[in-house]
Amino acid sequence: MKSPPPVPRERLQLLSVVIPAQNEDGCIAATVEHLHLELRLQQIPHEIVVVDDGSTDSTWKLLQEIHARIPECRPIQNSGDHGFGRAMAYGFNHVTGDAVVTMMADESDDCRDVVRYWQILNEGWDAVFGSRFVRGGGVIDYPRHKLVLNRMANLFLRLLFGVPLNDFTNAFKAYRLTVIKGCHPFLSPHFNFTVELPLKTIVRGYSWTVMPITWRNRRVGESKLKIKEMGSRYLFVALYCWLEKYLSRGDYMRSDASDEGFSKNHASFSRRT
Repeated sequence: MKSPPPVPRERLQLLSVVIPAQNEDGCIAATVEHLHLELRLQQIPHEIVVVDDGSTDSTWKLLQEIHARIPECRPIQNSGDHGFGRAMAYGFNHVTGDAVVTMMADESDDCRDVVRYWQILNEGWDAVFGSRFVRGGGVIDYPRHKLVLNRMANLFLRLLFGVPLNDFTNAFKAYRLTVIKGCHPFLSPHFNFTVELPLKTIVRGYSWTVMPITWRNRRVGESKLKIKEMGSRYLFVALYCWLEKYLSRGDYMRSDASDEGFSKNHASFSRRT
């Protein structure tokens, strides 16, 4: 299934990559260095905004050292309440680019996919959603029980919203800054933010497309996602977005959606292989 092509736009000027980090001193340096190298080789103007979200290890010290070597790395400290969603929102408030990629700190995301995000956004799309579960995508060392729960949750969201996206819960996605601003206010303090942002993008009428990505389980450190704590939070934000879609009477729709040829009640979709 393929949507109408997006309206041509001026080329994006600066890519901002937002990376929340909490106690990631074992991998944050490699994540930033590899990302910067890939973007520099591809001549993509960029900044890497790393949000230290209350780390108690040497993450912040390492970020200061990285900044001295790589000026494009802009470490900031979340001075408010902590949580993945709060850290993401804090990072969004400090970006200077007109395109944003949200990325994990644990080297699970492939830097080469960031380049592809940038290229596809420049085709005119408002958002690009990476999927690990389409042809060309893949996962490496995904714990079996988490994989089962992931597929169940994504199937539920797919059926609830009636859209052909099968990886809502993946945090690794790309957006134009106008989409980020158009999805305010954010409700999710924790990892349910990974569901809120793409759902609002879809419900509010922004154009989006899908591309395959690869994901590798972290090799150092501990995962911050606690599945037992997140089930009801994911459900809450999903139902909130569902109610917005069907009961808000379009109050939160992007004002120019109809001008770009996209229906207010149908999300655009394109599978890239």
